[in-house]
Amino acid sequence: MGNFYSKKVLVFLGILFFLNMVAWSVVFDLSQQKFLEVNFFDVEQGDAIFIETPQSQQVLIDGGPSSVILEKLGKEMPFWDREIDLVILTHPEADHLLGLFDVLKKYKVDNILWTGIIRDTPEYNEWQKLIKEEGSRIYIADSGEKVLMSNGISMNVLYPFEKVEGKESEDSNDTSIISRLNFNKTSFLFTGDISKTGEKEILDKKMDVDSDVLKVSHHGSKNSSSEEFLQEVSPEVAVISVGKNNSYGHPASETLENLNKYGIKVLRTDERGNIKIISDGELLKIE
Repeated sequence: MGNFYSKKVLVFLGILFFLNMVAWSVVFDLSQQKFLEVNFFDVEQGDAIFIETPQSQQVLIDGGPSSVILEKLGKEMPFWDREIDLVILTHPEADHLLGLFDVLKKYKVDNILWTGIIRDTPEYNEWQKLIKEEGSRIYIADSGEKVLMSNGISMNVLYPFEKVEGKESEDSNDTSIISRLNFNKTSFLFTGDISKTGEKEILDKKMDVDSDVLKVSHHGSKNSSSEEFLQEVSPEVAVISVGKNNSYGHPASETLENLNKYGIKVLRTDERGNIKIISDGELLKIE
């Protein structure tokens, strides 16, 4: 009798072990399921957007105005990960540029995409020095170029239409790189600090800007986000990267009214902090 019960216990334990392994297998599979993640970091009055694909390719668009970008990246990237596939500098103004200095010093950046425009500022000179020291592959943005990533994800460069490399500018906002990130049925439009003038150029060229998520240009300035542009983009969600109590009055009430008029859901970093939008290629989830 004793042997009989011993065998039954062993069989029962074996079944439990098998079921437990199946359960852990399911959990493991779920933990491996990854999506496209787009993080709009709260860097106060500035822009910094971190993109990670399902295959862990990483893209950073702008770095904000300070070293706070390192704290933000440290919470999204594993502690041992010290490499970023692509950094995009939309335009070399301080609120988009300064944080990239710290990024270049701490991380290995494989590729850099920017316009090559010249600004007569100490910050610009430091940027030039650092990218030479980094040894990254440098690409100059041109409308029509495409960055191919994993799982059919791609980023199309829409603007500027003409290369501005080597040209000097006192205000580079309207030379901002405008790009559209596509993942199956979902899309994100990143607009830098482009003004209504630049928006009109894009509309006149009949560029495809229709997107689910719009990064509102120039922190919600009244000089951007025209009604015509918003109609063409027709986003479900608009993200405004802006600092609390900033001296510019961003976001402008006019811009907020335009967004509200078209029923666009507005997310602001000064109100929500970091904003993460996840896509499975079909649907979006906001965190």
